[in-house]
Amino acid sequence: MSDGIPCLWMRGGTSKGAYFLAADLPADPAARDALLLRVMGSPDPRQIDGLGGADPLTSKVAVLSRSDRADADVDYLFLQVFVDQPLVSDAQPCGNILAAVGPAAIERGLVAAQEGETPVRIFMVNTGEVAVARVQTPGGRVSYAGSAAIDGVPGTAAPVRLLFHNLAGSLCGALLPTGNEMDVVGGVDCTLIDNGMPCVILRAADFGISGYESREELDADTALKARLEAIRLQAGPMMNLGDVTEKSVPKMTLVSAPRAGGVVNTRSFIPHRCHASIGALAAVSVATACTLPGSPAAALARLPGDSRFAVEHPTGAAEVVLERDAAGRVTSAGTLRTARKLMDGHVFPRPE
Repeated sequence: MSDGIPCLWMRGGTSKGAYFLAADLPADPAARDALLLRVMGSPDPRQIDGLGGADPLTSKVAVLSRSDRADADVDYLFLQVFVDQPLVSDAQPCGNILAAVGPAAIERGLVAAQEGETPVRIFMVNTGEVAVARVQTPGGRVSYAGSAAIDGVPGTAAPVRLLFHNLAGSLCGALLPTGNEMDVVGGVDCTLIDNGMPCVILRAADFGISGYESREELDADTALKARLEAIRLQAGPMMNLGDVTEKSVPKMTLVSAPRAGGVVNTRSFIPHRCHASIGALAAVSVATACTLPGSPAAALARLPGDSRFAVEHPTGAAEVVLERDAAGRVTSAGTLRTARKLMDGHVFPRPE
């Protein structure tokens, strides 16, 4: 590794991270994870000796390879590198990092660019699902310039449209792993749901807060975070996730009535720090919960007249498109993200 490891550093949605080819990393998962901790500079709250940005949103990794599947072009493994713990987790997908997988796959020659727009079929190794990303490729090259804007990211960029099918039960085996639209965990009403991302949906008011607090206020509320973690540890086995002590799922999402024209307002914990926005797949799970009459989210939600669901978060809103059948059940989901290449080169991990 003294010559460095080829690495694309990219922003995907409201996250950013390192994109590697699988062939450039150790095949053994334990050796790979140990290397990625050194790449990011973990464990260290500042990640001063690595690429990480001292935040879960900037300490992420995508591992890419050409897919052998008939229904996919690229295999994508997402890894969350913890900031202040020596942990690397593959227990969840990441819809934001997914937004840059299509561009990265084209940049690395895994997929040939077409004129105008290139669809990239992505097998999400973490969940076994396939997503389709539509990447802007005028002149047969990835273009990152455009007029699409997403809340939580300054400026504009080229749109990356993502379409998901068969997300229900991606990690938990069922949309509602307990079979209930509402459960009581730790004395609190909640919906345990997985429509692409395992989430525990709870009313902010049940914790004595408004749900409109800033990220900084919530991160400083140690009593709130301790209570959420106690509920999360109970919810994990109920969601078929087992012991989640060292896992980054389920996400804990506090909901309140929308204030900016959206469907519902959220404060999402990932899982121990409040998210600056909300993950793309978490937004899909939250929006889906809003359509379930028994969910704590349903009474607070203002459902749209069409398929566009805006899920409010601390820095704006994430737009989700939900297609529903005649009975109101969600059948597919999509979202619009943006991505940008920040750096292409070699990374030099801290020596062992």
